[in-house]
Amino acid sequence: MPRLLIPSDTQQWLAPYGYALVGLILLAAIIHLILRYLQNRKDFLWYRQVVSWRRLSLSRKRTLQEFSFYKNLSPKYQKQFEHRVACFIAYKSFNHRYGKPVQDHQKVTIAIIAVMLTFGRRNYMMDNLETILIFDTPFESAANQALHKGEFNPRAKVLALSWPDVLAGIQVEDDNFHLALHEFTHVIHIESERSQHIDALRYHKYHHLLLMALKDREVRNRLELSQFFRDYAFTNQYEFMAVLTEYFFESPVAFQSEFPLLFQYIQTALLYKTDWLTGLE
Repeated sequence: MPRLLIPSDTQQWLAPYGYALVGLILLAAIIHLILRYLQNRKDFLWYRQVVSWRRLSLSRKRTLQEFSFYKNLSPKYQKQFEHRVACFIAYKSFNHRYGKPVQDHQKVTIAIIAVMLTFGRRNYMMDNLETILIFDTPFESAANQALHKGEFNPRAKVLALSWPDVLAGIQVEDDNFHLALHEFTHVIHIESERSQHIDALRYHKYHHLLLMALKDREVRNRLELSQFFRDYAFTNQYEFMAVLTEYFFESPVAFQSEFPLLFQYIQTALLYKTDWLTGLE
């Protein structure tokens, strides 16, 4: 194989540029590590979203515009939100369990909820999720043969949802029952146990802080006496995070008033801006 011969005088001319290139690469790597450390330590993102170029079709945009969360955003954040919804639809598979066509409004509605949950994050695509499987009714779980309204299978990367129950969770915005939001929280929770990106690390950290807070006797007593959260929250750590997230979105004022520390931990885990939440200032 012929070798590329570079004259010695040319090598001498190129050498400083080669050293400079290596130096820049090393400097970039060091800066990246420093920023990663600071973002994890100080709970911030030095950038969250660089571009917002994707747009929805008019019919899909009409579905988006029906959601109060989107309508309450500033024009800047509406543009970012629409981009994220369009990306989520483009990169996830939406299937019906029995082969029926999945309607556009179903795709947009489910994508909106996923994006609403992850709107404060840089990594919003939920890489451990590939397929949303839609059922017409609650379905029998292969895991325990019980009827489920929603279920995430991390091994198959499939999230199953009962469509009527998705709609029921959306239609009443302050009852703290929101199926799709609940199930998508399971997705990012499990992701935080397996991924090393900055949003997963932060979520994992605050999940542990929430569990530590539960060991505080005063917090436990207040939780038991207030009965603010429904009993299902205390089934296990996954349901605890999912139920608290439902309350975070649907009753933020009452949640913050009753349990400000727990509210703060959820807000920081999701890196959520206060003015994105209804009723908070």
